[in-house]
Amino acid sequence: MPIMKTLSTWIVMMVAISIAAPTRAEQKSLFLWPALAPSETSDFPGEAMPPREGEDPPVTRVVNIRRPSIDVFLPESPNGVGVLIIPGGGFAKVVTDKEGSEAAEWLNELGITAFVLRHRTSEGKPADEPLWKRPLQDAQRAMRLIRSKAKEWNLDPAKIGILGFSAGGQVGAVLMTAKPEGAYAKVDENDALAFAPDFALLIYPWRVVDESGDALLPEIVIGPETPPTFLVHTHDDASSSLGSVLIYAGLKKQGIPAELHVYQNGGHGYGMRPVPGSDIETWPNRATDWLLRRGLSNQLLYPIFPVTNRLK
Repeated sequence: MPIMKTLSTWIVMMVAISIAAPTRAEQKSLFLWPALAPSETSDFPGEAMPPREGEDPPVTRVVNIRRPSIDVFLPESPNGVGVLIIPGGGFAKVVTDKEGSEAAEWLNELGITAFVLRHRTSEGKPADEPLWKRPLQDAQRAMRLIRSKAKEWNLDPAKIGILGFSAGGQVGAVLMTAKPEGAYAKVDENDALAFAPDFALLIYPWRVVDESGDALLPEIVIGPETPPTFLVHTHDDASSSLGSVLIYAGLKKQGIPAELHVYQNGGHGYGMRPVPGSDIETWPNRATDWLLRRGLSNQLLYPIFPVTNRLK
């Protein structure tokens, strides 16, 4: 009886903590470039598309971003770790909540300072320019700016990682394997800092395999300097889970710590939200475990998810 009473008390405490954990709204937005971004002729910050009919809760999709920025989310009890969140949106838009601020709130609960990247979208891009190029430039610049403000934001510059969703996962995969010289000409002293992430989380990275389907994109070359990585995909994702499998295999061959989860179903684009008939909403729990065991999280804190839609 005492054991059961203790267990019940622990469960109640965990539920209360998960529901009442404090979250903070974004503290500020910071533009990445002192003037126009590389190859741009406009400084338009973007605009949100009208909500899609019947979408509940709604999803924010920002288009026409010519002047990229980061939204800064500060935790109540920072632990020195920072994460740049690179949302998806197929490069034509940036999903700032479902694959941005909602993940930032989860990370804040773990003591991690989060930065949601509003990278440039693909309108007006030259036909021969890779979709990932300008978002990669923006991500590299963002990582450097974050490290430049490490003292201001109570960060350890050696504990700055990335969290990429979908197209943002593709950018993240290129970023974490990129050559150290960077993808743009240096514009100020901040560009002397490193942009390479110290760890990475890639959630359903989009189209990271080449046309053959048997190899990673040529820009994704995993080597001994590639950081420890956590990967999530679903078996039924039209953007094949083989991409995540190949990334994991490359990390394994290099002896780099890695963890891969391929769920049976759940599709694509779920972000932090549940999908009826799937267990995909549990992936943040697995990521929390991984962050904790790597010394990157304040505590083991599982969000409470609905389970009524799971298959019996």
